[in-house]
Amino acid sequence: MGEGGVTCVKYIMFFCNLLFALTGLLMLTIGAIVQINYIHYSNLIGDTIWTAPIVLIIVGIVVFIIGFLGCCGACKENSCMILTFAFLIIVIFLAEIGIAIAGYIKHDELRGILENQFNYTLVHYNERKDYQDTWKVAQSELSCCGINGPNDWENIYPRRNELPASCCTMINLEKSTVCDIEHAHKEGCLNKLWILLDSKTVALGAAVLAIVLIQLLTLFYAFCLFRSFRRRYETV
Repeated sequence: MGEGGVTCVKYIMFFCNLLFALTGLLMLTIGAIVQINYIHYSNLIGDTIWTAPIVLIIVGIVVFIIGFLGCCGACKENSCMILTFAFLIIVIFLAEIGIAIAGYIKHDELRGILENQFNYTLVHYNERKDYQDTWKVAQSELSCCGINGPNDWENIYPRRNELPASCCTMINLEKSTVCDIEHAHKEGCLNKLWILLDSKTVALGAAVLAIVLIQLLTLFYAFCLFRSFRRRYETV
């Protein structure tokens, strides 16, 4: 490859590395947004699923650092740095495949995990203030009541016709001062939260797929640039 070809590949490589670094920032941002917006549901989601945004943040930081390393290698025409960069991309790519497989498995188990967490937090509702706060937020934000419906509260509240205030809205209550089954939301929170998380999972999967495609493109140009640098130095 001639001097002009090497220069062209170098600039393409730099651009791909810049995109690669930006994918790291994107992953970090997505993880942070999920962490911030859904942290109040953590008791209902469970630790095995809740680690996903944390892992996304960590991987995003690592990807950004590797992308920066690739940009430096392209600018300085350092073949050793480019090779190291390519190796790190492969490691990240394999790690992402592992995370994707684990995520797919957990996605199939998502509803069961949610159901177990819902049942556990409801049984221990009166024992922990954080469980009470979680249920209050979930029922208010999702406009739902109980796990599958208002009847789930009958063993928690001593009065049969009294429910948590978060099961009702001011419009539903009308002139009543007590939230009861008549004025409560009829749909349970389990199904609503599962639909919400399932929709976010699909969007997240599409974003990760786009990121992986950019990483593969960057890896291709990294090897092209490495070979170009090696050939140049061999002919000198």
